[in-house]
Amino acid sequence: MREVRTSGRPVAHVARDLGTHNEDLRNCVRQAEADAGERADRSTTAASQEVRQLRRKNPELRRTNEILKAASVSSAQKIDRPRTRPSR
Repeated sequence: MREVRTSGRPVAHVARDLGTHNEDLRNCVRQAEADAGERADRSTTAASQEVRQLRRKNPELRRTNEILKAASVSSAQKIDRPRTRPSR
């Protein structure tokens, strides 16, 4: 990536010299630019990692929410039951 930025050579030429595909190198350069705040059209690596973490956590939070809803309904039903006097 540094070679592309400092040499001014086209990405395809640098990629050929490095023995990698030019699109792989181009993507790395773009990501480095986004991480440096030089590109607004791409998420930073940190932001992408945060989104991945939140997406993994979301199903767990949904399950917890369903459990809490069920417990709330159950509690509300117990409270709403008419109280009967014990028979004598």
